[in-house]
Formats: sequence, C-alpha cells, structure tokens
Amino acid sequence: MGIGEICFNTAMTGYQETLTDPSFAGQIITFTFPHIGNVGCNDEDIETAKPVASGLVLREPITQDSNFRSQGTLNDWLVKHGIAGITGVDTRAITQHIRKAGAQNAAIVSSQSLVTSRQLEEALQQVKDYPDMNGMELAAKVSTKVPYEWTQGLWKLATKDRRLATKYHVVAVDYGAKLNILRSLAERGCKVTVVPAKTKAEDILKYKPDGIFLSNGPGDPAATGHYSTHILKKLMDSGIPIFGICLGHQLLGLALGGKTEKLVQGHRGANQPVKNLATGAVEITSQNHGFAVIEASLPKNVKVTHVSLFDGSVEGLRATNKPVFAVQYHPESSPGPHDSQYLFDDFVKMMEKHKK
Repeated sequence: MGIGEICFNTAMTGYQETLTDPSFAGQIITFTFPHIGNVGCNDEDIETAKPVASGLVLREPITQDSNFRSQGTLNDWLVKHGIAGITGVDTRAITQHIRKAGAQNAAIVSSQSLVTSRQLEEALQQVKDYPDMNGMELAAKVSTKVPYEWTQGLWKLATKDRRLATKYHVVAVDYGAKLNILRSLAERGCKVTVVPAKTKAEDILKYKPDGIFLSNGPGDPAATGHYSTHILKKLMDSGIPIFGICLGHQLLGLALGGKTEKLVQGHRGANQPVKNLATGAVEITSQNHGFAVIEASLPKNVKVTHVSLFDGSVEGLRATNKPVFAVQYHPESSPGPHDSQYLFDDFVKMMEKHKK
C-alpha cells in the first residue's frame, strides 16, 4: 500500500526524475500528462539512488517502453523500488479536486489486499491517521548519513561520467538534494562536499569552503528550521557566499527572520512562470514545493528578487547585507527548461569575488 499526501504534477516529460526527487517523500504524485512510462526507465535519469515517493496515479496504462536508452519498463522499475501505482484513473478530476479542496491524504491499495469491507475501513482509517504535512520533518530522513564528495559534471550522451577540473570548493547541505544540482555545480568547476542535514556550522566551516549550498528537500520547512536556523545563522555570519534552492530557500528565509506557510495546492511541474524583478524577464521554471516564504514576514535587509506569476508568492530572495541568495524553484532543470541555469553562474561569480 502507498499512503501519503496526494498532489499533482504538470510536467510532460521527466517522470523518472520526478519520481526520484527526494522532495516527494511522503507524497503520492498524480501526473496530469496521460502518457507516462512510454520511454521506459534507465539507471541514469535519476535524482537519488533510492526513490522515496509514496506512489503515483496515471490516466493511461503503462505502455511498452520505446527508447534506445531504455533498460526496462516503468512498471518493472516501480516494482523494483516498491512504489505503489494505479492507472485508469481520471487524473483531471483529481487535479481539479485538489485545486479546489487543497492537499489531502490518500492511499493506493491493491485489490488483493482488500478482501472484506472491514479491511477497506482499516485502510481508510490509516489515511485519516496519516499525519498532515504541516509540522512534518522529513529532510533528516532523506539526507545522506555520511559526508561524501561529488565531482561529476552534467550528463552528456557521448560521455556518461565526466570528471571535471575544480577551482572552487562548495559544501552542500543535503536536505534531500537532487543529483543534477550537484552536477550543475561540478560543471562550473566546483568540488562539492555533501554533508548531512544536521551538520554543525563549525564542522561545515572546517572544510574551508568557498561557498555553501543549501539543497531542496521534503516536509515542512518550519519543522526543519527547529535545527537548521541556528546553524544557518552562524554560516551567514561567516561571510561565505550561500545559495539555496527550494527547501534551502525556505530555510534561509526562516534564518533571516521570515516565516513560511503551506500553499493550498503547491507548485509542481516544469512549466511554472516566474518573473525576475531585477530584469523584468519571465522564466519558465521547474518547481516542486508545497510551502512558501511569506513576503510580509521578511525583514528590511531581505529583498524579494523573483515572484510567481501564478499566485504572486515569493520565488526568490537576497540579503542586502550578506552574500546570501536563494530561489524557490529548480534551476538545475531536471526535468524542465534551462531558463534559470544562470543562477549557478551567479553563485560562482559570488564565490570568485569572495576569494579575491
């Protein structure tokens, strides 16, 4: 049985990357695009080695895989990783319901395990008893348990494992990091040391990093903030450049004095319009989050840099007195458009300036 908070994702491609995004821990994903699974699965298009999504809901049955890179069907991949799924469901109706009623808990149960009405009642009770995402701390559960180094660049068809020369040292705090974020940093000459979510500030600074990165991740940022806020405050006081994405963005918002709130339905998909307030440009972005930083709660030394054109929520922020910035969306674009990859370049420029 798969049980969790049900949400919808509007991406038309990259279902394997979506299913392996650690930010989906404790969630059942309803894909609005009907033809999920048509290109199969492989061992390369993953964002974490062990998927943590609770399940998926599809409109059409999974077809035979058809792609030269496929190593097997989506159905076999789901069975291998123990992820529950269901097809033949009106995903449009589910999406409309979530849009009106907001996020709620659900379960996917196989017919073989529901023999009696009593068992059905027991399954429904488990759904009711499943905790709300508000107050749920999940980042530490999906974070790495031990530090490790990453130097592999962006995936290329011709060369699959590219080790690049390094010029900068970045410590990435892993709240549920997607691998393509690490690849994007390595592509720009960064040796990345990935550390567990609860690593103390003093231990991070012992690495003598040129920059500190705060990753994406699942759960309620306020719950993670109980242990991350005092760590991040010490890191910001060090003067080392800090860049946050998704949950990392929210945690920085909290550490800077702001507050977060749960969105009615969240932003999940690869077609989310965001306005860059500095340039006026509109970026089409990849997103996966159910919480947001409250703009009115931010202190005067924090500037909002990006906003959602869907609901006006905060999509980016920058401290005016510290080398600290963050975005709510996913510039590593896996899956999704490449409009926002410049943010990694901005981080590198910030580190270069700090080194000088």
